[in-house]
Amino acid sequence: MGENRRVMTTEDAPALAPEAIEAARRVLVEQVGEAVVGDHVEAVPELAGVVTHYFGCTQPGYPGWRWAVTVAHVAEQDRVTVDEVVLLPGEDSIIAPAWVPWRERIRPGDLSAGDILPVEEDDERLVPAYLAGDPGDGSRDSAAQVKEVSEELALGRVRVLSVEGRQLAAQRWYDGEPGPDVPLAQSAPAKCWSCGFLVRLAGPLADTFGVCANEYANDDGRVVAFLHGCGAHSDAQLRKKQLPPPLPDPVFDTVSEDGFETF
Repeated sequence: MGENRRVMTTEDAPALAPEAIEAARRVLVEQVGEAVVGDHVEAVPELAGVVTHYFGCTQPGYPGWRWAVTVAHVAEQDRVTVDEVVLLPGEDSIIAPAWVPWRERIRPGDLSAGDILPVEEDDERLVPAYLAGDPGDGSRDSAAQVKEVSEELALGRVRVLSVEGRQLAAQRWYDGEPGPDVPLAQSAPAKCWSCGFLVRLAGPLADTFGVCANEYANDDGRVVAFLHGCGAHSDAQLRKKQLPPPLPDPVFDTVSEDGFETF
């Protein structure tokens, strides 16, 4: 509110007079009832001859809120006119959080059985199947790209991942739990790229990600980055100090009698 304030001038005087405050209170009480109207708090000029009078709100459940009554004075008239009455939050009032569109509120794991999440027509993560493949930059053979397009069309999928879609997925995986920066990977004896349980992906993400196939690993059946790792690596071995102590050599007792000797 403070940023919109201006210096009060003589043109505001009629709208600031005690009569204007009483007129504003009278209309406010008529609109909302006297029980929820508190004291006059302040007057803020809006335009020449237009002033908003603020009254405290005593309505239960609205602490810090204020009634705003805007009055206007037209030149050569004896009284002010009430323009509007509205309830506004103050600096210390409790208000609802900013509204977020439902699509932006969805998080991984929110979908349950029967839920439908439609994809927008202009979703940048997807392109028509006939456009599959990276943009031709001279680094790939054109025949290979034609083969990819043919395979996609044969599968009958209408849309496939775009370059942007693959990049977003790769960055999300790399920065998340399957990536190299999590504590599990930092303390691993080796990286996933050298693990015998890693099933490499095919396609444009094959040089960075694979799928874990170790049933005892935390990431079994999940995509992991080559630089990820865990303690279930196929070449993981206990250090010498971590091995169980060796069993002592057997001792033959020649003093006492055993049952099998007297049988």
